[in-house]
Amino acid sequence: MGTAKRASSRVQGVSALALLCAMAILTAPGLAAGSAYAAPGAPPNPAAPAAPAPAPEGKSLEQVRKEIEDLYRQAGSATDAYNLAVGETKAQSERIVEIAKLVVAGQDRITGLKDRAGAAARAQYRSGGLPPGAALALSDSPSAYLDGAGRLRQGEKATTDLLSELNRTQTDLERYAKDAGALWQKMEENRVKQEAAKKEIEGKIKAAEALENRLAAEEKARLIQMEQEAQYKAQTAWLSSGALKDVKGAATDAGKRAVQFATAQMGKPYEWGAEGPNSFDCSGLTSQAWLAAGRGIPRTSQEQLRLLPKVALKDMRPGDLIIYFDDASHVGMYVGDGAMVHAPRPGRNVTMAGAGSMPIKAVVRPDA
Repeated sequence: MGTAKRASSRVQGVSALALLCAMAILTAPGLAAGSAYAAPGAPPNPAAPAAPAPAPEGKSLEQVRKEIEDLYRQAGSATDAYNLAVGETKAQSERIVEIAKLVVAGQDRITGLKDRAGAAARAQYRSGGLPPGAALALSDSPSAYLDGAGRLRQGEKATTDLLSELNRTQTDLERYAKDAGALWQKMEENRVKQEAAKKEIEGKIKAAEALENRLAAEEKARLIQMEQEAQYKAQTAWLSSGALKDVKGAATDAGKRAVQFATAQMGKPYEWGAEGPNSFDCSGLTSQAWLAAGRGIPRTSQEQLRLLPKVALKDMRPGDLIIYFDDASHVGMYVGDGAMVHAPRPGRNVTMAGAGSMPIKAVVRPDA
């Protein structure tokens, strides 16, 4: 109980510090001081933003910002496809290893069955292979013959069973070979998917970086401020809609552990396909946080949406995952007080942000 309280205090402390220091959660306009319903801190001088700076190719800086944001979103969607293909390839590879073990065991079984069949054939040869009628005529003791005939019938049944088992084992080996072939084909298809997704990701990121690198230093600074302003505007509108009015769910012990892990990664860089410990992509962060809490969940944001139980926004509690955008290309972890922690995009670090700073598609619960 004391450990849980201390963990909770640490999480709250980290959250409060992050919310106050960089786009954190401050009191929303119109709410009383100390309210639990918070909005991201407003950027400097929100009432008098800096004049738009000129941008390359005659585009406004706002157009450049949206173009960069769109490219990174497309890269995020491709990252999900890449991560899914990687996960499927890993599962198929593990299954092929299992099949290989079954094949070895099956071949050993066939060898043993053939040895038994050979021994039975040799025994029959030594008995002369006489027909039953002749064996009865030549027998000195009809009762001894009948007893032997019974044993013979048992031996014949055993031989028949042995041959049937041999055939079943051979059929199993044929099925294993077919299954392995199908898995190899799927692995090759996934390899092609991985390569295509990787090229798309790298292309989108390079295009976004090229756009950003053409900006002067002051334009880059203004670009960051514009990102913050857009997030602040979205979060404020979300809070003003009353979205958090009935959200009062308390974290489970597992949820607290997941939040503690996720917030402890703040400051580490985003890297597509990364699952830590030094860098993360968005779903790498959420999946590893819940793994640290003792629960394995799907690797990608799209699979997290598809396979984890959905909960209503009003029932949201710390540790739940918020899936963003119509294509489910981004995910963050709700930490309470209207905030979430996430790995935003290349060039940014794991950070705290308003839960409503991006369009919410659904909320899912790993520990339902």
